[in-house]
Parts: sequence; structure tokens; C-alpha cells
Amino acid sequence: MPNVSIFIPQIGEGLQEARVVAFLKKPGDVIRRDEPIYQMETDKAVMDVESPVDGVLASWAAAVDDIVPIGSAIGIVEVSDGVEAPTAPSHGAPTAPVAASGTAPLYIPQIGEGLQEARIVAFLKQAGDLVKRDEPIYQMETDKAVMDVESPSEGALVEWFAAVDDVVPIGFEVGRMSVSEGVEVAAAPSHGAPAVAPAAKSAPVASKASGDVRGIPPRTRAYAKEKGISDDVLVTIPFSGSKLMPTDIDAFQTGGSQSIRTGAGYSESALPSKQRVLNSRMVRSNSLVVPGTITVVTDWSAIETERTLAKQEMRGFQPSAFTMFAYAVVRAMAEFPTFRSALAGDDKLRTYDHVSLGIAVSLPGDELVTAVVDKADTLSWAEFAAAARAQIELARGGKDQAHAGVTVSLTNMQAFGLRDAVPVVVAPSMATIFLGEVFNGLDSTPNMIRVKRLVNVSMTFDHRIANGVGASLFINKIRENVESISDVLG
Repeated sequence: MPNVSIFIPQIGEGLQEARVVAFLKKPGDVIRRDEPIYQMETDKAVMDVESPVDGVLASWAAAVDDIVPIGSAIGIVEVSDGVEAPTAPSHGAPTAPVAASGTAPLYIPQIGEGLQEARIVAFLKQAGDLVKRDEPIYQMETDKAVMDVESPSEGALVEWFAAVDDVVPIGFEVGRMSVSEGVEVAAAPSHGAPAVAPAAKSAPVASKASGDVRGIPPRTRAYAKEKGISDDVLVTIPFSGSKLMPTDIDAFQTGGSQSIRTGAGYSESALPSKQRVLNSRMVRSNSLVVPGTITVVTDWSAIETERTLAKQEMRGFQPSAFTMFAYAVVRAMAEFPTFRSALAGDDKLRTYDHVSLGIAVSLPGDELVTAVVDKADTLSWAEFAAAARAQIELARGGKDQAHAGVTVSLTNMQAFGLRDAVPVVVAPSMATIFLGEVFNGLDSTPNMIRVKRLVNVSMTFDHRIANGVGASLFINKIRENVESISDVLG
């Protein structure tokens, strides 16, 4: 039997090396094409790498924790006669075409061997936004990982050609950006699926009749295995679009004519798309953020007084106590640039000129989206209150407004009787602030005993960006603003 080499794959633009995390197979093991055989780490993600061939693993050419160049041989596999040997990806970036018209396409990158498609998880930039080369601009999911995809050029985003949750082929032109004349731009991947538009969600239902699971995407096959679906059943499941996807399996199990029971005493349903997007963000954050949490007890009396005055005077303008708190946070962020900042890669701190404040909004079914007030620090109190109300109403209609410039988000749990919590930071935000219920506490002034109206304000922050002293100064500035809210509101 001949031996063939398998190579470290090229994972997007600009990467030169990867770290070997773990070997999932050992010499002598039989391996199948598209079966995960080792794990590698880049600055984008830790991911499983699948075998490009059927055969028997002969040897590994590296050890765990080795840093190896993209395109280098990682192992040797014994294969049957006639099996086509894998080819090594080119070392470094290929020669790029030059933009002639001032615009450049953005392509879904080829992430290793065997992948044919990816799902759009989130867009981190919107039309009109300026982007830097190597700056994350959207997130995509394959069966290997959820990862950020970086811009191959510097310029301005013109438009996106897909939507969140679309499944698109490798090589698909997902967007377009404007660049300076003569700027080198990324070429479309030379292998994988052709660059065609994503299948319409209303495509007629078809069924796979070949009986061969090799035409089913690896991600779908892995999902079917989790659900206890055999290959014999898998090839009978109808699907819309050009390929069988996990959503088709969900539809088949919950409503198909050949509904499958995966167990007794429970039912299963697909997660809502907004929850899948949030989950992707949280999983990504868990691998990036170094969290620290602090809490400060804050006198809430001034805000309650301001609300009472508004009601007594029958003002038409009566924003909520939470909106007043949010404005107090905005004024603190205007004074603390660190809390208007985010990491751009591992070694660059990007500080935004203005405050984009995120506000968590709960939807029916326990879904969660984010309302965003952009340039909040440029708004007067009345302008901010009106903008916050409008953006929250958009969010209640299902519009998730999160973007890369949102560095701090607020979560208000006063109505749910929660006094304390440890909030979660969801990248690219660098902090999440929790507002607890109002409670009666004792004044700590010496020689005085009286009841005060208090709240706990808790903040989890990314310790890679802010340290304990800086975070303490910031949260105490929020407390100061809350306790002197009439001066802050003007």
C-alpha cells in the first residue's frame, strides 16, 4: 500500500503557523475521510482537522504543542492503490489580484480540507463602516468551529450579500468593500464549492435517493449521529435547498411524517436562531475573555426622588429609573476611555471616539437581543432617553443591534427580584453591568441609624483590557453619578 502525506491546512488569509493541540488517532488506527484525526490552534480558533483520505495512520510528524508552518506535513497515511494524494497548501498568501474599479469582493475562505459550506453567524461590520486589514468583520461556523473572519484589505464595507443563518458555499462572495485604486485584494479560494448564491429558504422539497452519505455535509452527519440517526435513515430525510442541513433533521424529527423518537419522556426542538447566534458569541467569548467581577452598593434614593418629582409634576417626559441609570453609565464611559475600548487582535487596543451602549432586551420564549444607543455621549439627557426608548422598541420587535463598537452592555434584573449576579461578558464587549433590585439597607454614616434605598451594581470586565484599580474607579464613578443624578441629568 502506498503512503501519502497529510498537511496542515490553510485556515483563511494571513496565517503562517498553527499549534498542535491533540492527536485523536494513533499510528495503526484505521481512519476515514472526513473523520477528525487531530486538533490544531490558530489565532482564530481551536478546531478539529479531518482526514482527507481513507486509510491507516502510519505516523505523526509532530508532537503535541509543536508550532508547525501552514502547509507542512503533519502525518503519513497508508492508502489503497489509486487513491489521490492530498496536495500541500501554498506557504503564505497567494498572489492577489489588484483592485481596478475601487471595489473588492469578500469571499468565504477555505478552512481546511473537505469543507464545502459555512453558516453566517454574525456580521461585525455594517455598510459604511471603515475596516482595517486583518480586522474581524464577520463570524462563520463550520463543523470545525465558530470563528472570526478578518478583512483581507483596508477600506470601507459596501454591502453584504447574505444574511445571518444563511448557509453559503466556500468561495461564495459574501460581501464587497471599497478600497483604494491598486490595492491588492483576496482571490477567491481555488478549491471547494463554486461561488454561487445560497439556496433560497423556500426551495422545493427534494429527497436524497442515492443511499450514499458521502454527499451529505460532515456537519450534518455529525449532528445526525448526536441525534441517534443511522446512515440508512439519514439518506431518506427530505431537505430543502441543495444539501441536507441540521435544520432539515430538526424539522424531520419534530414534524416529519417519519418522526424519530430519540428517547422516552422528553421532546426536543431546534434552538431559535437568535439564541444560536448568542450561543456562538458566548462560546467565542469563553475562549477569549479573562473575566473579573466587582460589585458596589449604591444609594438609589436620588433616582427614586427624580422619578417621584416627574410623576408629581405630571411631566410628559417621564423616562424610567433604569434609563436614568443608563445615562449615568454613559457619562462615566465618556470619562474612562478604557471602557470605550476593545482588543483588535492580541496586541492592539482600539479605543472608540464615542460611546455605543448595549442594553439587553428579553423577548418572549426567553430569547435575548441587544438594543444599542450609538454616540450616546453626544446626546443630551432628553435625546438619550428618546433614543434608548426607540432602540429598545426595535429590539422588542426582534432587531438585534449588537456590533463591534459596543464595549459595555447593561442588564436590568430589578423586576425579577434579583439582588446579586455575576454577569457574563459577550465579546466584543469588554464589560457587562448588572443592576439589581432595590432593597432597604442601613446608612453607614457614624452616629446615625436610618434606612436607605440601595441597589447592588455588579460588573464583569475583561481583565485583558482593564485592571482592578481602573475597573474600581469606573464603577465608583457610576455610583457617584447615580447618587447625584439630578446634576447628571441637568
